[in-house]
Amino acid sequence: MALQSLTLHINGEQHVVNVRFADTLLYALRGKLGLTGAKPGCLNGDCGACTVNVDGWPMKSCLMLAVEAVGKEVTTVEGVKGEPIQHAFVENFAFQCGYCTPGFIMNCRSLIQHHPDADDAKIKEWLESNICRCTGYAEIQQAVKSVINKE
Repeated sequence: MALQSLTLHINGEQHVVNVRFADTLLYALRGKLGLTGAKPGCLNGDCGACTVNVDGWPMKSCLMLAVEAVGKEVTTVEGVKGEPIQHAFVENFAFQCGYCTPGFIMNCRSLIQHHPDADDAKIKEWLESNICRCTGYAEIQQAVKSVINKE
C-alpha cells in the first residue's frame, strides 16, 4: 500500500509524516515522530494508555487514524511539560509503574479544562475511560481535585 504525506499539527508545531491511510495516530506519533508518551496498551480503546488531546478533548490514539488528525490540534504528554496536572500526579503519588500515567494525565488535563468545577462523581466518570493495573484511583482523583481547588 502506498504512503500518503500528511501534515499534522502536534504540540504547537507542524509535522509532515508519510503514512498509510490505515495507520493509526498512535503509530504516527510513536513510529514516525518519536513521540513515545502515548503508550500502546490494548490497541482497541479499552485501556486509555494511548490517550492524547485532539482539539482539547481526550482521544484514544489507537482508535483514530492519522489521516483523521489532519486539520486538528493534537497535544501529547510531551506538549504539556510543567502543567499543574503533571505536578499534581507527582505530589499525590498518582502513579506506580507509570505506564498508564501519560494517558491519565492527558485525560485529566481535558477534564479540568472542560469541567473546572468537577465534583467527585464527574471526576470518577472521566477516570473510568482509563485503566491502571498497579494502583487505586484515589491518588489520581486527589491529583485532579488538588488542581481544581487551586484554580
